Amino acid sequence: MAYYSVLAVTPTSEDWIPDYIGPANALVAQHGGRYLARTASHERLEGEGEDAALRIIIEWPSKEAAVAFMSDPAYLPHFRARTAGSNSHHFLIEARDDLV
Repeated sequence: MAYYSVLAVTPTSEDWIPDYIGPANALVAQHGGRYLARTASHERLEGEGEDAALRIIIEWPSKEAAVAFMSDPAYLPHFRARTAGSNSHHFLIEARDDLV
């Protein structure tokens, strides 16, 4: 079953971004992930709260693939750089409908 990583990221520093993009792209692909969106073009249609600068959606072939990406030792320094240089929220969502 597919899973989706949905991230809201607001950089507090942009120093980490150039060194992050290439390795993160390669590791996402290596773990079977596919970016569906990485954009600053988004708008709130409902609710209140702080808006993130960036919204990222990654499709994974399974929960195991998403978890393997997040725990990959090659990703760890990039994860640390992203979380140190941004306010980030990452949700893993199973592609299913519990309300049918």
